[in-house]
Amino acid sequence: MKNLESDAFVFFGATGDLASKQIYPALQAMTRRGHFDMPIIGVARSAESLDELRAHACESLEKHGGVDPRAFATLSARLQYVRGDYSSQETFGRLRKALGRASRPIYYLAIPPSSFATVAEGLASSGCDKDARVVVEKPFGRDLASAQALNRTLRHSFPESAIFRIDHYLGKEPVQNLLYFRFANSFLEPIWNSTYVRSVQITMAEDFGVQGRGLFYEEVGAIRDVVQNHILEIVALLTMEAPIGREPDGLRDEKQRALRAMRPLVPADVVRGQFQGYRNEKGVARNSQVETFAAIRLYIDTWRWAGVPFYIRTGKRMPVTATEILVELKDPPQNVFNTITENQPNYFRFRLGPHVSISLGARVKMPGEAMAGRDVELVVHQVSADAMTPYERLLGDAIRGDATLFVREGGVEAAWSVVEPILANATPVQEYEPNTWGPIEAEQIIAGGGAWHNPKPIAEEALRAAK
Repeated sequence: MKNLESDAFVFFGATGDLASKQIYPALQAMTRRGHFDMPIIGVARSAESLDELRAHACESLEKHGGVDPRAFATLSARLQYVRGDYSSQETFGRLRKALGRASRPIYYLAIPPSSFATVAEGLASSGCDKDARVVVEKPFGRDLASAQALNRTLRHSFPESAIFRIDHYLGKEPVQNLLYFRFANSFLEPIWNSTYVRSVQITMAEDFGVQGRGLFYEEVGAIRDVVQNHILEIVALLTMEAPIGREPDGLRDEKQRALRAMRPLVPADVVRGQFQGYRNEKGVARNSQVETFAAIRLYIDTWRWAGVPFYIRTGKRMPVTATEILVELKDPPQNVFNTITENQPNYFRFRLGPHVSISLGARVKMPGEAMAGRDVELVVHQVSADAMTPYERLLGDAIRGDATLFVREGGVEAAWSVVEPILANATPVQEYEPNTWGPIEAEQIIAGGGAWHNPKPIAEEALRAAK
């Protein structure tokens, strides 16, 4: 089954929020490009009929990207509907009938994790799991124990090779570009280690708040929401060794090794913050201790990265929305020119969004008799936006059975092991004003390692890249 494409797409939660915002737009885009040609079966409880489900799909597309009349007509003609409760065997009996002659279905569980076990067991008991793949959406648990329990549940019905844990962040073009840039160029390898790298900063900032999702955010917080998954995945891509071979497991093996080498965090390495006004959000406790900001100092215990601090910062209600990586290099071993140590060190800067660029910070001589210089930034690469949405890319990969961009069981558990020691409010939350870079206490994390690098607003970033 490894190299065979799935021949039917089934998604549970066909009337839910995730289906509306991501799955229908992805299916329409794949249909428009000619990348999708199979039956589509939506499973839900709320829609009364297939016509109502089609109307819901059309409405979803109108709100999220627009309707392509020709592509939607094709998608709509392929769409089937199975209505029923996930705990009822009759639902899965109707699903088995709707699958018809399809022998390699793929199931997308666009439902809360609490329903995963019920659906997985229903698929297994009805025989719908034979030669099938299953796609599950993060969060993959809320701590190490729950992640392990979720993995046991999935493995009870599906082999690990058939489980595709989807994290849309790994399907983003800038993240793909980061991986490609590392291993498609030879000039990085000699300096990509503790001999030359002084520190690495990763900032994932958002200028908005919880956007009415206070109840949800009370259950997760910044560390669970983005640090454990998105940011640690970025760290793994930056620090992993080159994969052996081109098979998907080669890349995933190296990512997992990088995750396992990350030293578990301790309270002294973490500052948690909460923006002023968060407790007034609907669904938020008046005495909430949930963090909307986190600053973290991380170390990786490998020969290549021993002693190099990774400074991580993420937060809401910050001055800009941007994700940026700054890899600072050490100073030259000898100060030939007096002014070098007074200026910014050489660096690589990766802007992952919303404006995308790869740049190199260097120092050049200023015109004149004096051997004096100035800092410049050389733009290596600049693109505007994704040509393909993350969900379109990842759904296509899952249908083809390509697991390269999906998270493996061991990787999930290794990432949880890194943050596990600081999950239970191990440090107090420090209040910070909106439109700032977090609480002043975050400076303690980077003390002795320079200062935080603050990403520029979009307009300034575009201007800098254009120079």
